[in-house]
Amino acid sequence: MNDPVIENEVIRRWQERMPMRRIAGELRISRYLVGRIIMDHQQHRAEGMAHPDLPTPPKSRGSILDVHIPFVQELLQRWPAITTLRIHEELCGRGFTGKYTIVKELVRRLRLKPCRQPVLRFETPKGQQAQMDYATYEIDFTEEGRRRVNLFSYILGYSRRQYLHFVESQDFETTIREHVRAFQHLGGVAATCIYDNMKVVVARYEGDEPIYNTRFLAFATHYGYKVWACRRRRPQTKGKCERPFRYVEENFLNGRSFRNFEHLNECLAKWLAEVADVRVHRETKRRPIDLHAEELPYLILLPDKPYDTAEVVYRTVNVEGMVPYRQNFYSVPWRYLGQVLPLRITEEELIVYGKDLEVIAKHRLLPRNVTGKHSESPEHRPQEDAKQRETQLRQRFAELGPAASRFLKGLLKSHRMGKDQAQRVLALLETYRKADLTSALERAARFGAFSLRSVERILAAQAQPKTPLESLGDQQQQHLREIIEDRPVPPRPTADYDQLYLYAQEPPDDEQPPNSPEPPQPKP
Repeated sequence: MNDPVIENEVIRRWQERMPMRRIAGELRISRYLVGRIIMDHQQHRAEGMAHPDLPTPPKSRGSILDVHIPFVQELLQRWPAITTLRIHEELCGRGFTGKYTIVKELVRRLRLKPCRQPVLRFETPKGQQAQMDYATYEIDFTEEGRRRVNLFSYILGYSRRQYLHFVESQDFETTIREHVRAFQHLGGVAATCIYDNMKVVVARYEGDEPIYNTRFLAFATHYGYKVWACRRRRPQTKGKCERPFRYVEENFLNGRSFRNFEHLNECLAKWLAEVADVRVHRETKRRPIDLHAEELPYLILLPDKPYDTAEVVYRTVNVEGMVPYRQNFYSVPWRYLGQVLPLRITEEELIVYGKDLEVIAKHRLLPRNVTGKHSESPEHRPQEDAKQRETQLRQRFAELGPAASRFLKGLLKSHRMGKDQAQRVLALLETYRKADLTSALERAARFGAFSLRSVERILAAQAQPKTPLESLGDQQQQHLREIIEDRPVPPRPTADYDQLYLYAQEPPDDEQPPNSPEPPQPKP
């Protein structure tokens, strides 16, 4: 019992020389409690009383482990990772007869717990550093319903001015496209940009060393800045980028509704210009727009021509004369059935190229949240003119060789719907190799089997479908071979490791990325 009112009454009555029995009777407490309160009071007056707001130190009791504490401390000092079970075994070897539980409690009290390293704030010079990151949100649109969106953020370390834009994906093309927009919005590029370990930037790790995505390094080289991946599990390294997300959540997303994805970005752009850029920043005590005017001359100049952020893929034209992309289909002229064609995808458009890189089709890109749709142009369908259609078929079969031309001639003579069958024969190039199809057409022509079904039977018996790698274009095949090729890593000369000794002499600085040896000079 620790009631200050009772303690005060006991001591006051005791000072009046009232017997303890009477004190206990009047206050309705035990005589033992009265005696303990009086004894503690006398001890506090003689030895001093601890501050009432401080915690009461635990009362220690004697233990059979007390004589072994120095030995346990020595074990923990020599082997910090030693287990409690091993310590118990060592103690038993010294005559200890206690149980494992009290050893565990002692080890828990004596073992040194790793201390978290303090996070030191560092301020970067003008134009030296930027930070980039993504945040993901679930937003309930009034017209589109609930939808997941990604917020791209690029912030300058000195001025704290940032570029924000909501996107549908965090893929490579989207990331570099938003970088280009951020550079244009801010009027230049910082000398170093800090990233987390997203796959777009960091391909993998070898030990603690990041191996950067070569495509992203090519993009960074085009703009002349250094890529720096922060340490894993150390989000404090990118505090300037992480904290603004909370500001966006509390000041922009909070208490607002949006019709659709486009309306969301329209409101964000307005909020950036009218609120975020002109507020007084909590750390700098100045407006980001004003500090940005001071930082602008120190940013790297933008190139005359921006980086091409389009995505290039290769697709096979299917039997319907369509090329697939993101589970949607886009039409091409039907004479390209079975061919592997390059596609160039921008933010809003899909462009299909022929063999000589001439543009053969253009389509408006369907939204990411739409699947199973067809974008078809009427001019890509087979011509109604039967003679012109036959001419186009003859040209296409002539590309496969003389045997294919003989097969087409026999097919058109043998079947009233020969042109339709010929079109489906060309579509077999989507599944089989060109050499296998040519061989099947030659065999069918030799035996007078002028039909689509005959060619399919021959291919099923004598040919194998193309592998996924073979379905790609030559350029993508070469790129994949370079990635998956088993190239042994030769041993390095020992001279390459001399610098490691020099680095070991310097104090560690894991949190701050290296600045350029000489800061960029202001633009004239």
